[in-house]
Amino acid sequence: MASFQPRSVFITGASSGLGRGLAFHYARGGATVHAAARRQPELEALAAEVARQAMPGQIVPVALDVTDAEAQARAIAAAEEQSGGALDLVVANAGVGEPTSAPTIDWRRVKRVLDVNVSGACVTLAAALPAMVARGAGTVVAISSLAAFRGLPGMAAYCASKIALHAFMESLRVDLRGSKVRALTVYPGFVKTEMTAKSRSYMPFLMELDDAIAVIAKGVAKGDPEILFPFPLSAAVRALGALPRALYEPLAARGRER
Repeated sequence: MASFQPRSVFITGASSGLGRGLAFHYARGGATVHAAARRQPELEALAAEVARQAMPGQIVPVALDVTDAEAQARAIAAAEEQSGGALDLVVANAGVGEPTSAPTIDWRRVKRVLDVNVSGACVTLAAALPAMVARGAGTVVAISSLAAFRGLPGMAAYCASKIALHAFMESLRVDLRGSKVRALTVYPGFVKTEMTAKSRSYMPFLMELDDAIAVIAKGVAKGDPEILFPFPLSAAVRALGALPRALYEPLAARGRER
């Protein structure tokens, strides 16, 4: 699987960050990448840049809000039609991260985070899976987060959304076991993107975008069920995940108060 070269790819949240980086990566490898996002101008700029660099692949801009499930399903169907059948690779990358601290929590913000990060991502993958299963080949990838392993202070909705993706993908792997359709989950730490640039929070082991793309692409090529990075942070988070609730919650609350 080290030579995995998909020819037809669909990526959400492709106007910036990890989505944009992955779109470049697979276009450079010769794929037709259906790059979906709400911001049409950024997608057009991405397509123009790929064309300017004379990459063997191409970008097909797809203006899309992943919270519109019907539009999402239509976009996947259109990409399949243009590709002549099931897509080779679908990446549910679109996501938002907003603070939702309990003392000041806003239900509208909670709904927004869950609509994008859970419903949007799960519909993306669910819409693509039937054709892959019928063909007997394909890969679906969900971009979760290291925040999926513990409830973090002030991030209730975000952590819940990434935990939901974690469980969704695990169930898919169980159902697809023995088939040639792969369901992979990516758990990034902090990566230099537009989203992290706007944050004032402390971000240990902050990774360069290109380094993160290389790790994800390698893991997808190998078919790793779970792709966690960077190692120091992922090891620390997994250790926190193993702590009993009676130990973790007071420890996390002290961190919140600092």
